[in-house]
Amino acid sequence: MSTVNEKGNTAYLTGIVVVAVLGGLLFGYDTAVISGAEKGLQAFFMGAQDFVYTDFWHGFTSSSALIGCIIGSAISGILASNWGRKKSLIFAGVMFFISAWGSMCPETMILPEGQPDMTLLIVFNIYRVIGGVGVGLASAVCPMYIGEVAPSNIRGMLVSWNQFAIIFGQLVVYFVNFFILGDHVAPAIESIGDGINKILNGAEASWAIENGWRYMFGSEMVPAGLFAILICFVPETPRYLASIGEDSKAESILAKINGASKAKSILAEIKETMTVKTEPLLTYGLLCIFVGIMLSVFQQAVGINAVLYFAPRIYGAMGFDDPMVLTVFNGIVNLAFTCIAIFTVEKLGRKPLLITGSLGMALGAIGVACTFEGAIANDATMQLLCMISLMIYSASFMFSWGPICWVLIAEVFPNTIRGGAVAIAVAFQWIFNWIVSTSFVPMANSLGYWFVYALYGVICIIAAVFVWKLVPETKGKTLEDMTKLWKKK
Repeated sequence: MSTVNEKGNTAYLTGIVVVAVLGGLLFGYDTAVISGAEKGLQAFFMGAQDFVYTDFWHGFTSSSALIGCIIGSAISGILASNWGRKKSLIFAGVMFFISAWGSMCPETMILPEGQPDMTLLIVFNIYRVIGGVGVGLASAVCPMYIGEVAPSNIRGMLVSWNQFAIIFGQLVVYFVNFFILGDHVAPAIESIGDGINKILNGAEASWAIENGWRYMFGSEMVPAGLFAILICFVPETPRYLASIGEDSKAESILAKINGASKAKSILAEIKETMTVKTEPLLTYGLLCIFVGIMLSVFQQAVGINAVLYFAPRIYGAMGFDDPMVLTVFNGIVNLAFTCIAIFTVEKLGRKPLLITGSLGMALGAIGVACTFEGAIANDATMQLLCMISLMIYSASFMFSWGPICWVLIAEVFPNTIRGGAVAIAVAFQWIFNWIVSTSFVPMANSLGYWFVYALYGVICIIAAVFVWKLVPETKGKTLEDMTKLWKKK
């Protein structure tokens, strides 16, 4: 008992962080499930008789969850401030589960089963938007939750585990999609112009078109249900409890995490910065909000989700025979490089990792731009160089913008504006995620993959300059220190 009282209970902290990062796993699972399902889904709705399922409709459907993500992140500040962090995460888990079921069975025992039409497309997209609300909410509240329970000396590492969980969720769903497809054939789809396509192997791919995408979406019910149940057993964050006057509960949780004597001083610091529950967003100046928003904008504008959502399509366009295998391998690489951030963020700091990752992404993206045309012409050397460039691009994101952006968003805002400021920053993240995701396929088809990746490369260089000039280093600072930092600006 004395170990718990004086030094804190590491097992207790680990347990609640593990449960919280399950929200990150679901975030990754939900956003990446489309990578394996999108071609079967596209072929299914191409069979509609009452409308033409064009590239526009497919781009919208593939990214419709992001509309929910924008909504979920936008309301996260209100929910986190009024319901608390824990109840907000429970709500997110319920949204995940409803979406998984509805995306698998959009007919919902009302519409004719297996008959694609505009009504079914609308219903399917509504379920995807519901899941997106859960993703957007979890994406804002999970890092906030971890940041508010973690001791300052390991906070960056623990928040980085949320990104590890996101990438692990993506890797898990890559494997799940791979095994669900099994020996069945994915549909091959060819553009015939004006955003209209045709299926080249309808008979061979009939199972994937009718059933494969359903099982891929439905598989999310397992982790979603687990998360919704387990999150009920974690405590509310001490900073939220202090903000609503529950000081004794806050001190009890702080004591379990940090030790009894240190808990009192931490609680005193928290109370000092919470003389009022909230303050106006611009209390600490426009620069504070601008930095948070632009961190989110650049995390998406560098174009990483074009890889995460459409990896099989991209590797297929390069001329590789089994793009699903390369997608799984890419997921393993992503996971490995995320670990670099986890174990170096407290030693190297946030800014060095972001700048290095930006330049690595620029190198990889420009490499893809320079080799893609040769790859699609079946030049084996160019195919190899293009694949390596794409993985450099992806891996560089994983040790930098992937985890570190979430760390900074959880850390950079003062206590009294954190809920609202995080909600705004994350909403901008999802807005630009939607822009990148919906524009990728039309841009790649009309302007070429080389143009898209050259554009991403330029944005990566701009991102490096932004971090160098404007982003403060938060390594080793308490959340209360950020109030003092921005007051000096």
